[in-house]
Amino acid sequence: MTGAQRVLTSERIGQLFVESERGRDRLEYTEYGAGDAWVVLLPGLLMPRRMHDHLARALAGAGAHVVTLDPLGHGRSDKPDDPVAYSVTEFAEQVVALLDHLGAHQAVVGGTSLGANVALEVAAIAPDRVRGLVVEMPVLDNALEVAIVAFAPLLLTARVAPLAVSGLRALTRAVPRGVVPWWVGIGLDTVDHRPGPLAAYVHGLFFGRTAPPLKERSRIAAPMLVVGHPRDPLHPAADAELLAEQLPNATFERAGSILEWRLRPERLDLVATRFVLDCWKHRDNRRRVRKA
Repeated sequence: MTGAQRVLTSERIGQLFVESERGRDRLEYTEYGAGDAWVVLLPGLLMPRRMHDHLARALAGAGAHVVTLDPLGHGRSDKPDDPVAYSVTEFAEQVVALLDHLGAHQAVVGGTSLGANVALEVAAIAPDRVRGLVVEMPVLDNALEVAIVAFAPLLLTARVAPLAVSGLRALTRAVPRGVVPWWVGIGLDTVDHRPGPLAAYVHGLFFGRTAPPLKERSRIAAPMLVVGHPRDPLHPAADAELLAEQLPNATFERAGSILEWRLRPERLDLVATRFVLDCWKHRDNRRRVRKA
């Protein structure tokens, strides 16, 4: 399949509920395509799952069964006020719950930024559920200080100036998504958060586990496609390159810029599609078991 070809695929919105000591939380997802070549795509920090619509359709058009998930605190999933609800490990456990819900024994798990870290965490806590990994701009050792500087003001604003967060939310909600460019709509959705859940979200990520440590990462045996960007202080290419060097089955792909996969996605869509299809080339015969 070339980058210019388009194949229409089915799209379905679904939901699942995850239980915890806090109670019951609702997660929403979208399925593209059908079959047993499962792929799960995870969004970046505070972003909605539809940021991966284009890639999901490209993969589904090539024969994959793709699911984009809004983890807790993202998009149309629940947004509790409890910081304990938000951590990379919690998000990874939600991916495993999604696979159980779908009856998928394994999936290629991919994500961007925070989603990349969650994909790595899924491979660390449930390696038998991961067929492969697509990791775009992970936030690892070289990026933590910049991430703290970038997002600490967000936490402070949500705590001490909640009216500013609520006011911004009211302004962005008034903008019809159909009249603005697609990525502008994604940006508007990213800031559509109430101050309480927003503060809990950032607090939970700051003080929780942000990614598997090196000792755990080095044990990841699944094939991995690592995509890094030049001139991106929050997601240094050095982190992505080092990750690819640390793991025996990882391949590094350098993007032209942080905007390439956003504005000119054809090349990287094709790279990711080839990787995913290769992960599923030799399928096993394990049965799928869908929960009632």
